[in-house]
Amino acid sequence: DLAAYEDAAAGEEPALMYVKIATINDLKDTPRIKDEVYNNNIVIIDIQKLKLDKITFERVMKDLKDVARDVNGDIIGIGDQRYVVITPTSVKISREKIGGGN
Repeated sequence: DLAAYEDAAAGEEPALMYVKIATINDLKDTPRIKDEVYNNNIVIIDIQKLKLDKITFERVMKDLKDVARDVNGDIIGIGDQRYVVITPTSVKISREKIGGGN
């Protein structure tokens, strides 16, 4: 049960970097995600609903790629492109899978 892990993390000292979870439904959701990356956090973004509108999807993805480039971070789609991971300065994402076959 994941609740046990959440309880264990409560009361810990602040970290230098956090992994944040987000959902993007439209353009208005992007500023908060950008802020998190500029604040040196990694963001895992559910883009499933966003993909229903191709024009908005392309615009948001361009914005996120620009942020990753601006901070010298990285961006990658995972989970059959349902999720995007964007990283802050100097954090790169390996494209090599660990285990699980090809």
